[in-house]
Amino acid sequence: MSLRVIDKTPQGGAQTHTPHQRNPGFPLDLDWVERVRMNRSALERRAGSIGARRTVKKDYQLAWLLKAITLIDLTTLNADDTAGRVERLCAKALHPLRQDIVDRLDVPELRILPGAVCVYHSFVKTAVDALDGSGIPVAAVSTAFPHGLAPLETKLREIELSVADGAKEIDIVIERGMVLRQDWQALYDQVKAFRKACGDAHIKTILGTGELATQTNIAKASLVCMMAGADFIKTSTGKEKTNANLVTSLTMIRMIRWFAEQTGIEIGYKPAGGIAKTKDALNYMALLKEELGVAWLQPHLFRFGASSLLTDIERQIEHGLTGHYAADYRQPMV
Repeated sequence: MSLRVIDKTPQGGAQTHTPHQRNPGFPLDLDWVERVRMNRSALERRAGSIGARRTVKKDYQLAWLLKAITLIDLTTLNADDTAGRVERLCAKALHPLRQDIVDRLDVPELRILPGAVCVYHSFVKTAVDALDGSGIPVAAVSTAFPHGLAPLETKLREIELSVADGAKEIDIVIERGMVLRQDWQALYDQVKAFRKACGDAHIKTILGTGELATQTNIAKASLVCMMAGADFIKTSTGKEKTNANLVTSLTMIRMIRWFAEQTGIEIGYKPAGGIAKTKDALNYMALLKEELGVAWLQPHLFRFGASSLLTDIERQIEHGLTGHYAADYRQPMV
C-alpha cells in the first residue's frame, strides 16, 4: 500500500523541528491576568462537539496517525524504572513501528520518530546515550516531580543537573498552592527562575490542572507561566486523579492563542495523563487544528505525554493496512 495523503497533515519526525522564535519571557501583567474569565459551560459545549464526531477516515486517518507518533513524548515515570527499561523504551523510540508495517506503508521518504523520550533525572544520561545520533531529544521531569514541593534551591539544582546530563527539555512542576492563593507574583518569579536554570533547554510547565479547582485558575496560571518564559504549557503530571481532558485543553489552547495574538510568540501545548487510545489522540489533534491551525501540529508546538498511546496507534495502523487487529504483544513497548 502506498500512502500518498501527506498533504492533509504535515509530516516529520523529531529530527525536523521547524525553527521558531523561542519565548523570551515578558513582564508580569497583573491587569491582563485579572481580566481572564472562563465560561465552563461554553467550554464543555465546544469540547463536546469535538469528541462527538469522527475526525478523519481511511488513508487520511493513517496519515494522521503517523503524524501523532511524531508528537508523542514517549514516557516512563514509574517508581520501579530501571536503566534496562529506559534503554528498551529508547529502542522503541528508534523504531516506533515494526518494519513490516513500515514496508507496507511505502513511505520511505518519511522517518517517523517520536517527539522526545521523557524520563526521571536519574535516567537522563542512560536515555541520551541510547538515543545518540538519532535527533530524538531527552526530556527530564524536574523540580520535585510530581508534587513540586521542595526548596527552590533543590529544584533549581535538579534542573541544572538534568541539563548537564544532556536533557534538551525540562518538564517542571509548578506549586499548585500559588495558584489556589492567587499569588501570581510568586508563580511568575519561580517559573522565571526555572527558565533561567534551563539555559538552552526548553521548559515545559506542568500545571497539575486537576488540582487547580476552576477553569479560570487554569487559564490564569497558563498566562502567568507564558509571561515567565515557558516554551510549553502542560496539563498534568499523570499522577493526579484528574489529568488531561478536552475541556481543560480548550482553556489552555485559547490562552495560547490569546498570548500569540498579543505577543507574536507561539507557545507549545502538551496534554498528559490518561491519553492511551488513538481516538483520544485524534480528538486532541482535531481540537488543536481547529483552534490554532494546522501549523501547531508540529513537535515543537504540540506533544502528547503518553506511555501506552504508541501501542494503540501501531495496532490501528496495522488494522488500516490489513483489516485485522494485532494482539498487544506484537507491538511491545518495554
